[in-house]
Amino acid sequence: MKVLMFGWEFPPHITGGLGTACFGLTKGLAHHGVEIQFVVPKAYGDEDEASVRLVSASNVEFSTGDVDFREFWKKVTYMEIGSNLIPYVSPEAFKKMASANIPGKDEDLLREKVLKTKFQFSGKYGTDLMAEVSRYALIAGSLAGNTDFDVIHAHDWLTYPAGVAAKKISWKPLIVHIHATEFDRSGKNINQNVYEIERKGMEEADRVIAVSNFTRDIVIEKYGIPPEKVITVHNAIEPAELNKTKATRHVKEKVVTFLGRLTQQKGPEYFVEAASLILKKDRNVRFVMAGTGDMLDGLVRRVAELGLGTKFHFTGFLKGADVDKMFCLSDVFVMPSVSEPFGLVPLEAMRHDVPVVISKQSGVSEVLKNALKVDFWDIRGLADAIYGLLHYKGLVNEFKKHGKQEVELLKWNKAAAGVLEVYQDVVTNSVGSRQ
Repeated sequence: MKVLMFGWEFPPHITGGLGTACFGLTKGLAHHGVEIQFVVPKAYGDEDEASVRLVSASNVEFSTGDVDFREFWKKVTYMEIGSNLIPYVSPEAFKKMASANIPGKDEDLLREKVLKTKFQFSGKYGTDLMAEVSRYALIAGSLAGNTDFDVIHAHDWLTYPAGVAAKKISWKPLIVHIHATEFDRSGKNINQNVYEIERKGMEEADRVIAVSNFTRDIVIEKYGIPPEKVITVHNAIEPAELNKTKATRHVKEKVVTFLGRLTQQKGPEYFVEAASLILKKDRNVRFVMAGTGDMLDGLVRRVAELGLGTKFHFTGFLKGADVDKMFCLSDVFVMPSVSEPFGLVPLEAMRHDVPVVISKQSGVSEVLKNALKVDFWDIRGLADAIYGLLHYKGLVNEFKKHGKQEVELLKWNKAAAGVLEVYQDVVTNSVGSRQ
């Protein structure tokens, strides 16, 4: 089985769980004999290519000689969504750019000449994101016309236009993988353009993979996708020997940690309010908030208003060894997410023998038994759960013992087997054949 896979990030250059999940899944698929060509906007040269052949879209020449110029544009006009943000580069603009060094503007000449250009991608989530998404889709269409593969697999909305472009050119089946929806990221204030890209990608796909039943329900209810088309494959955690990180605690108090983006989706404000309740009963606790995001300033102000300054610490974004060190210093990990499609960080915490409190509104709550689960909005329940893990040693020991064993069973090889079944189904039934 050969797969053309599109993803916006790949370790070690990641900003969250998406890149980590892509890395684990590709390793698992390679274990099952799947060959993967993984296309990122920009490769840096230090990525682990043991399980994939990494392709940098920044190094791919877009050529009008790859496919018939007029036919290509007929097939990608589907990307004109909402306020025409997709495609960002119109057919006319591209012809003008590509023919800059060729005398004459005749369309026949443009078709006969092999016009080549490259787009430079930042691979970031900046102000030019929509432009990069659409240019990335152009590269995808070009690659699809020149690459041997059986299935297209696109991860999250940034790559859905690319996945659909590849399908339109190749007529191969398309799988879109939902790691998070616009409803997770933005709640009720959704970005309509992003929503339309997500919906169009799911509609055009032959199968939709959701990372949890929680996410599957959103896809069916909010995007109108037929239930039989949406398959749940839970995420997992990369098996690895934990390094012998040692961290010296310079405070006598116990430590409770939040690690994630400081955005509405992750529920950091509930962590702050729960901390206030706990400190009214026990001053022998410190709270750590590791991460960055648009809520940071407001959270700092709220901590000051509650008089928690001497007991509350903001570390900024942590990665790699610093994350391991933080877990070594932690007595409890908390994930109070408002809407969490899955949530890999609790698994990492449990692997470090740290007991966890997670919201019921998370995909990972579907697969974990050895964790305390509360509704994100139940601040008193959240505080009670944290307090219990800080004060009842027998409960903590049980969670540590059975939790680590539970996490060890959540392997990417198993998740990859589920994804491979989806591949085999669409290929066998020729779902993506010419319509």
